[in-house]
Amino acid sequence: MFDPKKIRNIAIIAHIDHGKTTLLDQLLKQGNIFRETEAVPERVMDSYDQEKERGITIFAKHTSIFYDDCKINIIDTPGHADFSGEVERVLGMVNAVLLLVDAKEGPMPQTRFVLSRALRLGVKPIVVLNKIDKPHADPDRVLDETFDLFVELGANDEQLDFPYIYASGLSGFAINKVGDEGIDLKPLFELIIDKCPPPPGTLDLPFLLQAATVTYDPFLGRGACGRILEGTAKKGDTITRIDRDGKHTNHRIAKIEGHHGLKKVELEEAGCGDIVILSGVGTIDIGDTLTDPDHIVQLPPIELTEPTVSIEIIVNSSPFVGREGKHVTMNKIKDRLHKEKEANITLKIEEIPDRDDAIRVCGRGELHLAVLLETMRREDYECAVSKPKVITKVVDGKTHEPFERCHIEIPERYSGTIIEDLSKRKGEMKNLQTNEQGITFLEFFIPTRGLMGYRSEFITKTSGLGILTSIFDSFGPEKGAIASRLKGVLIANMTGKANGYACFNLQGRGHLFVTPTDDVYEGMVVGEHARDNDLVVNITKAKQLTNVRASGTDENIILTPPRKFILEEAIDYIEDDELVEITPKTIRIRKKHLKESDRKRKSN
Repeated sequence: MFDPKKIRNIAIIAHIDHGKTTLLDQLLKQGNIFRETEAVPERVMDSYDQEKERGITIFAKHTSIFYDDCKINIIDTPGHADFSGEVERVLGMVNAVLLLVDAKEGPMPQTRFVLSRALRLGVKPIVVLNKIDKPHADPDRVLDETFDLFVELGANDEQLDFPYIYASGLSGFAINKVGDEGIDLKPLFELIIDKCPPPPGTLDLPFLLQAATVTYDPFLGRGACGRILEGTAKKGDTITRIDRDGKHTNHRIAKIEGHHGLKKVELEEAGCGDIVILSGVGTIDIGDTLTDPDHIVQLPPIELTEPTVSIEIIVNSSPFVGREGKHVTMNKIKDRLHKEKEANITLKIEEIPDRDDAIRVCGRGELHLAVLLETMRREDYECAVSKPKVITKVVDGKTHEPFERCHIEIPERYSGTIIEDLSKRKGEMKNLQTNEQGITFLEFFIPTRGLMGYRSEFITKTSGLGILTSIFDSFGPEKGAIASRLKGVLIANMTGKANGYACFNLQGRGHLFVTPTDDVYEGMVVGEHARDNDLVVNITKAKQLTNVRASGTDENIILTPPRKFILEEAIDYIEDDELVEITPKTIRIRKKHLKESDRKRKSN
C-alpha cells in the first residue's frame, strides 16, 4: 500500500487533436513501462476499435507511472465535445489537470469547457503549451490567450497563478523556457510532482469511495472504479453501497485491481489516494457511494451537463430486414440500449408514448450517438434512425433551445461564403481574425440546429481545408425557422438491382449514392437531386436489346464514383421525412413514406 503523500492523481485534458494521447505515449515510454524490446504502437491508450479507426479518444482510461519514489496516476480523457461526459465524471478522482494547449492554435471550444469544469471543482491546473516545434507556433501569444481564458472563466487568484511548461508530445521533450534544449520529459515529471497536490484524506479514517466509472467482468460482474477518498480496502472486507435513492446494501469485496502501465494489477489492499476497481459490489451505478458499514456517509451524486440532441431508434421495416443482422426486434434493441446506459450515464433513454416500435435516445451530439449506433451494428443489430432533433426546455413560459460556441479555421478566401452560410443559420459572429499565413479564425454563437446537416456542406465549400469545431454553451430563446438541406433526393421506384445503364443516364440528374449491382428497393434514396425537389427514378432499368450489333451503336458507359456515407454523415444528411437504415454491412437512406402520387411517377 502506497503512502498517500507519494501519490499524484492527474487527468490530461485538451481540445481534440491537441496531442493528449501522443504526450501520454511518451510519458509511458519514458516512465519505463515497456521492455526495451517491446513493440509499442502509436496512441497506445486508444484500445477501442473505433478509437483506432477515427483517431480520437472516446472513453477515459487510467494508467500509472512510477517516477523516483512517487506513483503518478494518469487519466487520459476524450477531446471531442460529444464525449465531454467522460471528462466530467473523472475530474472528481484527480487533484490536478494537465491542460494541453496547441502552441499554434491556442485555446479552443473544448479547452474552455473542460477548464471551466476543472476550475469549478477546485482542481489544480498545470498548463502544457504543446507542439512548440510546430511551424508558426507562437507560445507567448497562446500563453496570454490561456491566461485571458482563466480570467474569463472566473479563476481565483491561486488558479490564475498556474504553473506552465513547454513541450512536444511527438518529439518527447519538455522545457521550462523557450530556447532551452529539448532532451526528454523529465522537466514535466518534476513539475507534476512539485505542483500537483497529494490526495487529501488519511489511511486511519473509515473507508470511503465514489464510483466514477463502471467496468464489467464476465466472472465477477460489475466493478466500481474510483479514487479511495478515505481509509483502506482489503479483499474480503464488507462495505456498504448507497445508491442515488439512499438505499443501503452490504457487499463483500471480491477483488481489488489497480493500474500499472497498460495492465491491471490485482491488489490485496489499497489505501487513500489510490485509483482502484472494486469487484463484488453487485449492480453498482456511477455516482453510488461505497462506505464503511459502521460509518455511513452518502456523497452527492455526480452532476453532468444535460443531453442536447435526441434521435428515435426504430425497428427496421425495410424489405431487406434480417438479411445481415441477427437482432432486429425492439426488445433486443431496448435491452442493448439499457445495457449501454448502465456504463454511459451521459445517455438518456426514453419510451415514446403510444409507440412500441421506437425508442428515443438522447446524447451530447451526433458523433456521440453515431458511436453507439456503430457499436450496435458491429454487434449484429439492425435498426432505423430518424433525423436528430435538439432538446428544448421551457423557461418563463418561452421555449429555449441549445446554443453552441463554434470555432472555425479556414483559408481567407472562403471566409465570406462561410460567414454568409452561418448567418443564414441564425449564427452571430463574435470574433474574426486573419493571421499572416492567410488563415481566418471565426467564432460564432449559433443554435445547435444551425449546425445540423452543415458539416458536410462546410467541408465541400472549403475544399476540405476548413476546420469546424463546436461545443455546447447554454440554452437561449428559440431563434425560429432555419434553412435545411437545399437539394432534393432521387428515390428508387421499385425493388431490384441498380443497373449500370440506368446509373449512367441518371448521373446527369444529380449525385448517386449506389453503384451497379447494389440492391435497392422502392422508397430507398439512391442519390441527391441537382434541384431542390425529390424525384422518383427507375435505377433498375436495363438497356433495350435489339438484334443489331455494330461498333457504333453501343455507348461507352463511364460512371462517376458514388458518394458513400459513413454513419454520422448519413445521420447529418437526412431530413425529417427520411430515415437511416443501419445494418451490420450496409448504411442506406430511405423515405419514411412514399406517396401514392410519387409511386405512379416514372422517370429515367
